[in-house]
Amino acid sequence: MSHIKTIFYDKVDRSCPLNEYPRPQFQRDFWVNLNGEFDYAITDANTTFPEKYDGKIVVPFAIECALSGVEKHITKDDRLWYRKSFILSEEFNDKRVIINFDAVDWECKVYVNKKLVGSHQGGYNAFSFDITDFVTDGENELVVYVYDPTDEGWQQRGKQATSSHGFWYTATSGIWQTVWLEAVSAAHIESVRLLPDIDKGVINVKSVVSSDCDYTLKATIYDGEKAVAESVIGKDSDIAVPDFKLWSPEEPNLYDMVLELSVDGKAVDTVKTYFGMRKFSMGKDDKGYMRLCLNNKPYFHNGLLDQGYWCDGGMTPPTDEAMIYDIQKMKDLGFNMLRKHIKTEPARWYYHCDRLGMLVWQDMISGGKALSQFFAGVIPIIQGGFIPVAAFSMKDNKYELFNRGEKEWRDFFEAEMYEMIDQLYNCVSIATWVPFNEGWGQFDAARIGNAIKAADPSRHCDHASGWYDQKAGDFRSIHRYTIPVQVPKKENNRAFVLSEFGGYSHIIDGHVWNKAKSFGYMMYNSKESLTKAYRKLFEKQIIPNIRKGLSATVYTQVSDVEFEVNGILTYDRAIVKVDEATLKELNSKMKL
Repeated sequence: MSHIKTIFYDKVDRSCPLNEYPRPQFQRDFWVNLNGEFDYAITDANTTFPEKYDGKIVVPFAIECALSGVEKHITKDDRLWYRKSFILSEEFNDKRVIINFDAVDWECKVYVNKKLVGSHQGGYNAFSFDITDFVTDGENELVVYVYDPTDEGWQQRGKQATSSHGFWYTATSGIWQTVWLEAVSAAHIESVRLLPDIDKGVINVKSVVSSDCDYTLKATIYDGEKAVAESVIGKDSDIAVPDFKLWSPEEPNLYDMVLELSVDGKAVDTVKTYFGMRKFSMGKDDKGYMRLCLNNKPYFHNGLLDQGYWCDGGMTPPTDEAMIYDIQKMKDLGFNMLRKHIKTEPARWYYHCDRLGMLVWQDMISGGKALSQFFAGVIPIIQGGFIPVAAFSMKDNKYELFNRGEKEWRDFFEAEMYEMIDQLYNCVSIATWVPFNEGWGQFDAARIGNAIKAADPSRHCDHASGWYDQKAGDFRSIHRYTIPVQVPKKENNRAFVLSEFGGYSHIIDGHVWNKAKSFGYMMYNSKESLTKAYRKLFEKQIIPNIRKGLSATVYTQVSDVEFEVNGILTYDRAIVKVDEATLKELNSKMKL
């Protein structure tokens, strides 16, 4: 375990970290943040409730992380317990009490006053329970049980490892996003789905209300402080947006929307959300190359791989400011897209991308049982880089992935993927869904890619990023490290994207996780030599290929992560490792 800390470490409020409203696209006025100190205990699998607790843990930071105040690892044989007391204020009187968990990895059970209120599997999606029938006046006890086998299980876990090494990172077990309470009326708005249509000049609003009683739902759209549209809507309605302003990374215009639910003429619930008028589509340019389009015009996605890890918080950003820093810094350097790699983020991260103007490619979380088989054919090369050499076997004259996985895992993968898409659907900035990366856990990629497009035709789909292309989705998507980039043959229906490349590396003493074990695809010993190589890569291989059909790029990566030292930023976010003026100059040329 390294002891470097981010530049945000000392700004964390341990009494209540990440105290901003956690769900900006579905916001009510009253809520209670339960982040802060919990009791914790690590027990064996046979324990029902711990007789005593081991100490204090700062939620929502995982037990393995410095910011949790614990820094302990758990195994597949351990069970992790949390306990906290809370008292409901008068705002909860005559209301339903909802407890929200924005992410708990992996399986959890939630108890209130020693009674089970619900359970959940899946480490990356949010979930909620109605605990009204379990709470009492005065002090209430919340207990959360967690089981997380990390890489010894079949579940989706991304790059987490029981023992970090190479490009596998320290596990994030248990609660790792905000825990909070809200009060709602018996009749309340359960969900809303927003889809802009710039061709018709409308925003489509699909709503779900908890009650079957007669109700009125009014939507008011604001441009800043000014109301520009108002409409009583049904379960599926279009609202015209007059003289609307388009959303783009260059002009990230957003509209607020207030939804007011009334029963028998009385307002019983009010939710604030927002949207942007934008359109993602595909189309050919004047040379016949298929391009990614934004607002009906070809638009180059100039992006970075974003692992979303922090040296002191693991998968949890230390502060809201930390999330903003990564996004804004990359935007200031001239990038317009981040590929969120094999993890999800707190809802506020997407909100900041929406308001700051940063496109997002969202990966699904990888998992499956046969990971060791899958990487049996991965060998180290110069400077600790990796090239896949035996990821596939031959069966019936077709490529068959080693790790197709068992039916239980495949079914859960799909269920969790669609739940992720549903939860993130309203995010203005998300342009692309990426279900599979480099064959890891890949199965039925063409079918799943087509199913994603059917479920959400408003966005792009990269059905297989790297390696095993099944000719589906919107992209011919390749990865190239240490090997020259070559543009493949032009396709009629898909755009060519370089969805991973680069990985140029530099070690800066005092700002790395482990100097002795640090690695990268190509290693440089100074900022000057790194910058020179970066310039050569872009001027010789990347920029010239844009006119030959290259439609998007994803450079590896935003920051160093544990043993990987190939970031634009150091892992602690203290230093920009590549000359900033050079980055801005080259990025100004990354366009159609």
